[in-house]
Amino acid sequence: MLPKPGIYYFPWEVSTGQVPDGDALRTFGRLCLYDMTQSQVTLTAQHGSDQHQIIISTKWVEPFEAQVGSLYVVLGDLEHQKGGGSVVKARVLTCVEGVNLPLLEQAIQEQRMYQREGRRDQ
Repeated sequence: MLPKPGIYYFPWEVSTGQVPDGDALRTFGRLCLYDMTQSQVTLTAQHGSDQHQIIISTKWVEPFEAQVGSLYVVLGDLEHQKGGGSVVKARVLTCVEGVNLPLLEQAIQEQRMYQREGRRDQ
């Protein structure tokens, strides 16, 4: 059985706890830190005046060549931690440096609108 494809969430939705535990998700951010000893990457994203961080477990995608400062898209499963916060267990972690972020955000909004309209028509 294949895993779920993952719904696109904005990084600020992930970091503020708006994604249910165990959900398959897709999100993006700039790689600002790679801790090889913990097999974790920290992605950041700016939204308005706020900077949001997402912790990504890279255990399932190693060996992993981190390019600090580059833009990444992650597909994985969200796991809430007991002490608070959450970790995305990456199934795919891809460098997409050069992607137009405003267009990516617009595409996610358009996809959501299309999906909402499809549900209304049923």
